[in-house]
Amino acid sequence: MKDLKQTTVIGLGLLGGSISLAVLRSFTRVKVIGYTHRPSTRTKARGLAVATEIVDCLKSSVSEADLVILATPIVTFEKIFSEIADALPNGCIVTDVGSTKVLPHRWAAKKLPKSVHYVGSHPIAGSEQRGIEFARDDLFDGAMCILTTTKKTNRQAVQTLKKFWSKLGCSVKSMTPAEHDRIFANVSHLPHITAAALINANNNEELKFAGKGFIDTSRIASGPVNIWADVLLTNANNTTKGIDKIIAELVKLKKAIKKENKREIEKLLEKARTKRAALIKYKIKKKEIIS
Repeated sequence: MKDLKQTTVIGLGLLGGSISLAVLRSFTRVKVIGYTHRPSTRTKARGLAVATEIVDCLKSSVSEADLVILATPIVTFEKIFSEIADALPNGCIVTDVGSTKVLPHRWAAKKLPKSVHYVGSHPIAGSEQRGIEFARDDLFDGAMCILTTTKKTNRQAVQTLKKFWSKLGCSVKSMTPAEHDRIFANVSHLPHITAAALINANNNEELKFAGKGFIDTSRIASGPVNIWADVLLTNANNTTKGIDKIIAELVKLKKAIKKENKREIEKLLEKARTKRAALIKYKIKKKEIIS
């Protein structure tokens, strides 16, 4: 990490802005260059001082970078990889904060030069809010960050990124892109789909009577639709399998309720209650949530 002199963040929304602020806080000697194609966002970013310098040229933003982080919508990655490829310095590490990883790895292998090192990153942090005005330097404190690697991934680059995300406050785990997409289809993408379906299953008049439990359960349905559509479409196979699992569980409950089988209903509800209790206990132990 002592060789890290410049980090470039491409995309200055909630995550990109928060990364920039966190780097400024945690690496006081590292220059942070922020790039966004939107003039209005550049103006906001300068006003909020989220980076050492805010620029409007994509290629020049990476020309002296030791680490480049893509914090733009997933479907833009392939085009950005192509555009920055010949401007990246030898030995530069390129990563991203996308929620799916198989396609970004494929695009990086196809578009980036062999002289730079791509490693996937997925910090499990954020909110239903969007925009640089919601960025904060402590967004990653206590969060988990997944690094995705293949057999061809440069190991030194992986170690550098482990130290980088740890310094920003994350606990870091590694896995393959395929494993990542399978797991996060179930624990990240499926909850969003379920929350959206829950909201859409009720009309506006009924929703006025919703209590705190409904509000808590459906919170993530407020996420930005364009970003979530990209996530679902870039992990379609795993996501549709997850939907089938949810449907199967709902069918079990539906049958038990229709048959007025109280014992079966209680069995299914208790199974969920017990599994969630074990999950909360684990997260508290890992200090990922506070009791």
